[in-house]
Amino acid sequence: MADLDFNEDDTLTRASTGDRDAFGRLYEQYVDRIFNYVYYRTGNLHDAEDLTARVFQRAMNHIKNYTDRGVPFSAWLYRIAHNLVANWHRDRSRRQEIPLDELPILPAKGDHPERNLVRSQEQGALLRLIRRLPPERQTLLILKFVENMSNAEIGGIMGRSEGAVKSLYHRTLLSLRDQLGDQNINLEGE
Repeated sequence: MADLDFNEDDTLTRASTGDRDAFGRLYEQYVDRIFNYVYYRTGNLHDAEDLTARVFQRAMNHIKNYTDRGVPFSAWLYRIAHNLVANWHRDRSRRQEIPLDELPILPAKGDHPERNLVRSQEQGALLRLIRRLPPERQTLLILKFVENMSNAEIGGIMGRSEGAVKSLYHRTLLSLRDQLGDQNINLEGE
């Protein structure tokens, strides 16, 4: 929940001069959003916790160099997170690991077990398709559907115009729809 007394400009100014309490307020304001982003990009709780800590460590070490370029401070944090996640994926591709646990999909209460199984399999298939998308498209979907950001906010984070974000979003959804159709997956229900 947003802090009503939080003044980002003032807090940033104080944090950039070494005020650790001010940086702590920035941390509290953004840690959950950055963690969610990293978690959805990695699918691993422990790595997401580690990478989130590294995002804020890096931000704290470089906040004195932060300059306002007309985009929210959160865009700078997401850019740091994006770079760390990209490095994480690159490092993982060098050492082949087989994940032992997938993201759990919890059944809705009151549903029939058969319906829960089908829904779980369909959602798992969708998550696998999303994880095979290029990193830029995964980022777009996370920012749009998990963080509920506008196209303008996403554009600021991704370094693209609002129109370019709309176009990428449209192409991504069409691609997912086609892939889901090829696999006969129906996420609309019965």
